[in-house]
Amino acid sequence: MAELESVLEKRLIDQLCCDESQWTYRPDLNTEEKLWANFKKILEYNNKAKLNDTPLSDSEFAKIKNDVSHASFYDAAKWLVGESGKVYVHVQRGNEQLHLVVLNNEHIAGGTSVYEVINQYQSFKQEDIEGDRDRRFDVSLLINGIPLIHIELKNKEHSYMEGYRQIKKYIAEGKFHGLFSNVQMFVVSNAVDTKYFAAARDTELNHKFLSGWLNHENRAVSDYIEFTKQVLRIPEAHEMVSKYVVLDNDKKKLLILRPYQIHAIESMREASKRGISGFIWHTTGSGKTMTSYKATRNLLMDIPSIEKTIFLIDRKDLDMQTKGAFQSYAENDTIDVDDTENVTHLIKRLTDGHRQMIVTTRQKLQIVVNKRLKEGTPQYNKIKALKVAFVVDECHRAVTPSTKRELEKFFNNSLWYGFTGTPIFDENKYELKGDLPQTTEQLYGKCLHSYTIKEAIHDEAVLGFMTEHLGPQGLPTEDAAKYYSSEGHRRAVLDTILNKSYVKFGMDKGRGLTYEAMLTVPSIAIAQDYYDLLIRVKNGEDELKISEDIKKALPDFPKFAITYSVTENEEGSQVNQEKMKKSLKDYNEMFNTKYEIENIGAYNGNLNDRLARKEKKYLDRTQQLDLVIVVDRLLTGFDAPCLSTLFMDRPPLSPQGLIQAFSRTNRLFDKTKKFGQIVTFQYPEDYKTAINDALVLYSRGGEGKPVSEDYDTIRELFVLAVKALRTLVPLPSDVSSLSKKEKKRFIHLFRDVDYSLSHLKAFSTYDPTILTIVGFTQKDYEDYYGQYKNVLDWLKDQDDDNKDDNSDSPEQPVRDDYDLIAFSKLRIDFEYIVELLQGFVDSLDQSDNDFESIDFDRKLGYIREMAKEFSETNPQLGAIVWQVLDEIEKDRNKFIGKDVSVIFNQIRYATVDKEVQHFADKWFIDFEDVRYEAYNYKDGVMANESKFKEKANYTAYKESTPEAMPKFKFYSAMISEFKNELMPEIEALL
Repeated sequence: MAELESVLEKRLIDQLCCDESQWTYRPDLNTEEKLWANFKKILEYNNKAKLNDTPLSDSEFAKIKNDVSHASFYDAAKWLVGESGKVYVHVQRGNEQLHLVVLNNEHIAGGTSVYEVINQYQSFKQEDIEGDRDRRFDVSLLINGIPLIHIELKNKEHSYMEGYRQIKKYIAEGKFHGLFSNVQMFVVSNAVDTKYFAAARDTELNHKFLSGWLNHENRAVSDYIEFTKQVLRIPEAHEMVSKYVVLDNDKKKLLILRPYQIHAIESMREASKRGISGFIWHTTGSGKTMTSYKATRNLLMDIPSIEKTIFLIDRKDLDMQTKGAFQSYAENDTIDVDDTENVTHLIKRLTDGHRQMIVTTRQKLQIVVNKRLKEGTPQYNKIKALKVAFVVDECHRAVTPSTKRELEKFFNNSLWYGFTGTPIFDENKYELKGDLPQTTEQLYGKCLHSYTIKEAIHDEAVLGFMTEHLGPQGLPTEDAAKYYSSEGHRRAVLDTILNKSYVKFGMDKGRGLTYEAMLTVPSIAIAQDYYDLLIRVKNGEDELKISEDIKKALPDFPKFAITYSVTENEEGSQVNQEKMKKSLKDYNEMFNTKYEIENIGAYNGNLNDRLARKEKKYLDRTQQLDLVIVVDRLLTGFDAPCLSTLFMDRPPLSPQGLIQAFSRTNRLFDKTKKFGQIVTFQYPEDYKTAINDALVLYSRGGEGKPVSEDYDTIRELFVLAVKALRTLVPLPSDVSSLSKKEKKRFIHLFRDVDYSLSHLKAFSTYDPTILTIVGFTQKDYEDYYGQYKNVLDWLKDQDDDNKDDNSDSPEQPVRDDYDLIAFSKLRIDFEYIVELLQGFVDSLDQSDNDFESIDFDRKLGYIREMAKEFSETNPQLGAIVWQVLDEIEKDRNKFIGKDVSVIFNQIRYATVDKEVQHFADKWFIDFEDVRYEAYNYKDGVMANESKFKEKANYTAYKESTPEAMPKFKFYSAMISEFKNELMPEIEALL
């Protein structure tokens, strides 16, 4: 029998408070009132001198309570950054303003820090919110009285995902308010598997971003007690919510580093203490820029001997995302990130005597060293003597071996830390030039921490790849070059992209939710030829036509653009100026922009943002692109999670070039994006060899699933999966006669079919006749799916009934944490509408730089269009969406700064409770009894129909109702109305 959750709670608390731990168990702090009183006591104690030993008055503390209660977790995180590591509240006392320290993040594991553990906190319903209810929290960790980490536990009979869904529900209900609005990190566990994630609005949470813990050797730490020992003890827990939280100002989200990022930073810290340089090998797509930002910042904070940390990038990357990402992360940080705008400014920063972090380009630094500084001058001597730590993102692209030697010679008190997803090894080393370094290790020193592509895929930090090779087989070299440059070849490529990539673009997901792709070619001239051909195809002026199925799914497809740097390479940079102007004109007309050829950099930057879709305004279909044609630009250092596919019409790249390019596609995004997809159109045999060699080279030491899957392998898996399913259950109707053990096997077999079929359909070469060959139709799938849902619910009831089973080895329940995707229907998702609306509400603040008054009606109209489509499938929830839209239109100001999902849920629960109350009044039964049955109603069956009848007061009904029906009819009529009138009215809202 699995341990009770109360037993798991006790073991967790005992571990937190044992040995030399500084956590103190406070079972008395179980209500909001007691929590505030405890916070006040700690605040007063830590600020005795400032308060002159006079306690805070009621009015002073009321002001503090308001300041410490935040509208969102992100707002709380901004406050918790503090000033130089200290977090303050401010009160006016007489003529003096008192600045009271709430938290001092310099006092980790000592000083003024107080560490407390509470459990079974009661979050009582708020009387002013109709439909609210009481909730109990499992375990929360308080620092100076503020809950910063919250833990939900399940026993082994349940998945940790149930804890995740519970947290998501509590957030939606607005339970994390007051002091609990400051939570930064959530932990969920079922004892044997433990995950953590950053706090966010319920609509922003994505289970793909749950992270397990890894030790320094990248081995999983799943057991909740071992997790507690490594992550939740002091000082580690305090560091998690101070040193390892990053605020993304663009997305308005807080992020918590994953374990491999933390270990890399710790490794750099230890190396710098010993005066050792080195490099970090973290696979592309695993959050290198964020890691390098935190590493650069923390070196300055942690190592007093370092006077400056300089984050070095290449000038080409300034129109990429690194600079923007750094500025976004640093917006609310305690350290200024100085983007040096010119050389004079850089020299001033280097000589100002302040310890600071500087972001600059390699080119600017070289100008300073080689041209602006005169040897022997005070300025020269001061800069040359600086103790500097250089952190180099994409370290091979940003700094060549000769440039590094030159800078190192000048900054002779420097440490160098290179970040790369694709190190240079002996197998792909630089060409020998004199005695210059040829590999990453020779250039920077030993690898301080590695996290390979195979490890990242295994840990689900990034996705794996699906590769297809569609070029003609066996063409002689001279014929191949001629064919690949022909218009017929380009037309065949576009036919695949436009007509055979329905799943790749996620067209079944609905407008605004689709994915996007890049087409990379070897030269700008070919890129422009492709652009011209696409124009003709879209205008119906070419023999290639876009299929009616594609037009029906996405009428404006494809929305495309072209981007390149005119200095990309000597051979490929032949730019037709007139064609460039034409493509800019098309872009301006599509998105109402005003870019000219003279400011191509600004155009490229806007295209980057549009393609990345990280700002909520790009949830609007009218603001999105489907396809971008590139040469080399965007193939490295560009992060767009919604980009799913890379089409490659060019010869194979170097091993590092392939992995960099592939890694544009495998960022985590939503639950239906399962792979980064790669389609090549030239030299198929060469590509197969090159890709295999690159994956082997950059998977060194990794373990886990294959990183690349091909059509033939997945096809064979699908055939075997269908055979196995049909062997167990020849027809869907046979499922009901299976034993419990067989039903569990059916669940897994059906998931195998779904998994292989969904992946098969993502290939451009997918042929629907495979279904006929194996005798498996879409109707078969849907019939099996209906049985699948029934069996899942039945098994859950069985497992719930057997919780008290005292047998020695109870069967493990089947986890309901697999998302079926093979036949997902075209739909507008409720959470997508809420997210869209949240972005709209966030844009209403006129103090925001993005505020555009003229866009109000257009954006509102677009959301109404989405709401109309959604209402067709769920009219009840749709009505609430319309209600909120109407209220925003009447008074937009009252929504500024509000959490839309909480507003929706308050209306939703109030609507349900209104119907429940009406039913309760009519049938003379207690409101709570009706609500319990409503919330536990499933598949037409009540939780306890006989008890429900007993609780109805027939006597009161008879006394109050003229022409009352007889008793035997009363009960059957009540049950009939509950099932046939009340539940159809409210079920969609639940």
